[in-house]
Amino acid sequence: MTFQSEFSYETRPVRVVFRPGAAVTATPDEAARLGLRRLLVVCGSRGETVARAVADALGDTCAGLHAEARMHVPAEDADRAVEAVRAAGADGCVAVGGGSAIGLGKAIALRTGLPLIAVPSTYSGSEMTPVWGLTEHGAKRTGRDPVVQPRSVVYDPRLTLSLPVPLTVTSGVNALAHAVEALYAPDASPLVSVMAEEGVRAMAGALPHLAADPQDLDARSRALYAAWLCGACLGATTMGLHHKTCHVLGGTFGLPHAETHTVVLPYALAYNAPAVPQALTVLGRALGTDDVPRALWELAGRLGAPRSLAELGLTEADVAPAAARVAGEPYANPRPVTADGARAVLRAAYEGAPPEPAGATTL
Repeated sequence: MTFQSEFSYETRPVRVVFRPGAAVTATPDEAARLGLRRLLVVCGSRGETVARAVADALGDTCAGLHAEARMHVPAEDADRAVEAVRAAGADGCVAVGGGSAIGLGKAIALRTGLPLIAVPSTYSGSEMTPVWGLTEHGAKRTGRDPVVQPRSVVYDPRLTLSLPVPLTVTSGVNALAHAVEALYAPDASPLVSVMAEEGVRAMAGALPHLAADPQDLDARSRALYAAWLCGACLGATTMGLHHKTCHVLGGTFGLPHAETHTVVLPYALAYNAPAVPQALTVLGRALGTDDVPRALWELAGRLGAPRSLAELGLTEADVAPAAARVAGEPYANPRPVTADGARAVLRAAYEGAPPEPAGATTL
């Protein structure tokens, strides 16, 4: 493989604490290290029990608990969260939960400039990126701003023990998608390639163990480590066809985040495959296969994940307008995204059949 001799790579100022039990033992220390004295804890309704434990551990430095995070961060939710921050007189936030909670924490940081501590409980990887997202008027907008990058990330594998197997699997494949797209991003680098390969290998190895035994703490730790690496890849690179397609399906059509990433990934990669031979080599090495899109599709199916957009609620009539949105948005992608190309990807993902072999011209 030819060495990429020209690239740039920007490190992100984030401190990571990784250990079982860290959610309650390390979060107060991280707040003190940052000089924060009044923290608003944000979470979703499903993660409220864990968030309350973190809030209790913060003691007098907790200024309140805001349990209103929802998928895709509706703009009105961000408005209410900012009001809650100001009403509490908070000087920082702690986001406890998955991508929705961390996304809401980022929205607060974006609008107020307050520092954010992330305590992730899924494999979304959002905690490792300066990427924010807001959904308004049926469209999801994303952007990059250093102010939303969490200042500290507290990884506690025990928090993921209660993650149901179906969400464990789709959250894990969502993490794989970050690494996959990073490998062929225009701002990819050798460092990203190393992190992506290790992240894909670790996650693909951990998920079957977790499907068989969700209480396997060692496998939970390896999956969380993989999510960290895959999220760091996303944070260092530019998103392409896969992520833009999923943003349209989530923001405009209301499809669930991790499940949508799981379904779309093999087909988006199959579309780009003719233009990204080096990325396929890295992924093939990590997964032990010479047909990466098919291997990802089979992995999802073996672990009981959904494999079609129809299963997630997309209708056949939605395919054409979704494709028009995907093709109509400007973004970097190694293969030009035409209206016909976007429609072919979405049609294949809607039906859920095995993706065509890498290099085929059907997609």
